[in-house]
Amino acid sequence: MIDWKKSMKRTFEFYEVDAKTWKDKRKLSNITECSIKWDLDAETLGSATIKSSESLGESYIRTYMIAIQNGLTYRIPLGTFLVQTTTSSFDGKSKTVPMDAYTPLLELKDNYPPLGYTVIKDQKILETGARICDDHMRAPVIVSENDETLFADFTANTDETWLAYLKALIANAKYHLDINEMGEILFAPDQETASLQPIYTYDDSNSSILYPDVEDEHDLYGIPNVVEVVYSKDSTYKYARAVNDNPDSITSTVSRGREILYRVTDPNIGDPTQEQLEQYAKQVLREKSSVEHTITYSHGWTPVRVGNCVRLDYARAGMRNIKAKVISQSFNCDAGCKVSETAVYTIDLWR
Repeated sequence: MIDWKKSMKRTFEFYEVDAKTWKDKRKLSNITECSIKWDLDAETLGSATIKSSESLGESYIRTYMIAIQNGLTYRIPLGTFLVQTTTSSFDGKSKTVPMDAYTPLLELKDNYPPLGYTVIKDQKILETGARICDDHMRAPVIVSENDETLFADFTANTDETWLAYLKALIANAKYHLDINEMGEILFAPDQETASLQPIYTYDDSNSSILYPDVEDEHDLYGIPNVVEVVYSKDSTYKYARAVNDNPDSITSTVSRGREILYRVTDPNIGDPTQEQLEQYAKQVLREKSSVEHTITYSHGWTPVRVGNCVRLDYARAGMRNIKAKVISQSFNCDAGCKVSETAVYTIDLWR
């Protein structure tokens, strides 16, 4: 196995992909630059900017990193993108063709379901989603063995693309769309970060590939330290109040010196007893007493992809044994291959 913390020689190769077989068709020698971005919040989950010395029209291009270490050669796919040529320029010596490129999910974004399109209840959700992919895009789908059935008919909105409809459909099974570097479509189960296992640790040891600059963004504004629950039905009236007065909590009434109130007037808990209402108030306060941290950092390239869990153990930045989920990353296909990455994690401020 390659040791990413040690030196190696890196080069990059680009291939045109046969959209029917999804295999590499021919090696391209005219690619001069390539930058790749993966982002869980992006509609198609990723994009690339590619420069070439000739126009390639609209075609799929696959990028590989060729890493050589200790006499062994490793061929690592970095992404498969549908390129679209928009402009070209000539400086008197050479031609430059910049191309915008997107993941194969772009094909689902380009078209709409027929008006009134409906998946009938009791249909298999992921199986139906895979069939939609097969019918409306060329990229292969890796089907999950776990599946659930629809409890009710699921109709597409008139302004919904196939991509938006597919995302909403598989969300009924608690799955989301994913895509691997070979351009294959995946249905991935929704998971909390706490349940994930870190696949890589970034630390500040002498052999670390983590760059020193780290940014930590979080917002404590609006996090309540008091929750009031009001239940009223017919002639019944009940009231419960939960207070975070723990001096060790940075959002407590003690630490802040003031109350920040969150009130629930329509609790969806049936006909509760007073004790159940008080437990409900504590549960709401516990759920509201958390803050999401967004960490931005850079590192040398590793086989970490968006959606993965990593461990941040960067003592100099005050981060100790933190599990975070990677939500975006970008890098240029060059010798250094520095990756700019963003990850998120949540801290509970009251228990």
